[in-house]
Amino acid sequence: MRRAPLAAFAVLLLVAGCSSSPESTSSPSSKPTSPSTTTTSTPTPTQPTSADTTPPRWTKVLRQPVNGLHLVTQQRKYVVTRGSDEAGTTTITDRTSKKVVVKHVPAAGFVAQSPVVIDDQWALIEDIRSDGPDPEIKVFRYDLTTGRPTSLGRLPKVSEPEIGAYGGTFAYSSTDTKNRSCLILADLATLTSRPVTCVANPGYIADPVISADTVTFSEITAPETSRRCKRILVASLSSGKARPVPAATNCLQWSGASLSGATVWSEVAASDPDQYESKAYVRDSADSPARPLGVIVTDTIVACGNWIFWETRTVGDGSEAYQINRWRPGMRQPQRIYSGKPGTALTPLTCQDDTVYVEAAQLATTPAYTETFSAPAT
Repeated sequence: MRRAPLAAFAVLLLVAGCSSSPESTSSPSSKPTSPSTTTTSTPTPTQPTSADTTPPRWTKVLRQPVNGLHLVTQQRKYVVTRGSDEAGTTTITDRTSKKVVVKHVPAAGFVAQSPVVIDDQWALIEDIRSDGPDPEIKVFRYDLTTGRPTSLGRLPKVSEPEIGAYGGTFAYSSTDTKNRSCLILADLATLTSRPVTCVANPGYIADPVISADTVTFSEITAPETSRRCKRILVASLSSGKARPVPAATNCLQWSGASLSGATVWSEVAASDPDQYESKAYVRDSADSPARPLGVIVTDTIVACGNWIFWETRTVGDGSEAYQINRWRPGMRQPQRIYSGKPGTALTPLTCQDDTVYVEAAQLATTPAYTETFSAPAT
């Protein structure tokens, strides 16, 4: 296991920054290194004029103290929240009856990991232990009709903590009998799965992101050497082999998302002292040229509904402000749908049922609190 666990959610927010509200918020990712104070510039997004690109309306979903509950996702029938306790207790509640269906408490030494994969009957929860000499990943599949954990069947074992999900379809890394790291596509309800591609040890697969039709992921070869190479690949959810997305600069791709044949990705060197931001690009199709999208917050690209979303950052007068942009095939420029006030902290976007969610930390108020907002992605 090569990844450290996500910090407790409240800690993430405290590191990220302080106060704000929608139509004015966005936040750093938890994986790359800390941000510098250098002012960066991003292209000014255009506002498309067609009716179907009207900026979405943000809706308040949940307000809680900073040390209270935090939204993981909201499904059609269930809402998933996570506590601010060190382990991250996960609670799944029926949205109609308000009855707690599942309360999952990680074992001692383990920390809950996002996301929670969920459909109308099942939920997949992941716990990881990365500290100490014996790192381990545990995955639990709950039957939401009984609230009890069930068998994972013959599902290949999870070997990297990152899981990408879109509805009941999810993707993750597993180690096969040849000690190769393989990308696995699986179905939560049936537990059927298929390997997409593998890379020989010590290389590994990471950063899976799923859209309605595609899984996008990274392949790292020769890690921790001068020949280290990280590249982005995509594959159809239905069948077929993975194909690489040609980079603007070879081996510097970080993560990305694909939809309807187009891919948005970012690039930053592993040796860069500031990996917090990276240069983003888009290819409208496999054989189209790469177009620059400017500097973005690293590891915030997500596909949801008909759109690909990401976050950007601006710095002025010593204060940071964050934005959320979106793009879809057919658009020349991205569209800004959220502009944050200075000092606002946002979590990375998540997607469920063609809806995007983001949590904003209001840390400058007394008492401090967080608010979760959602917007349609159709």
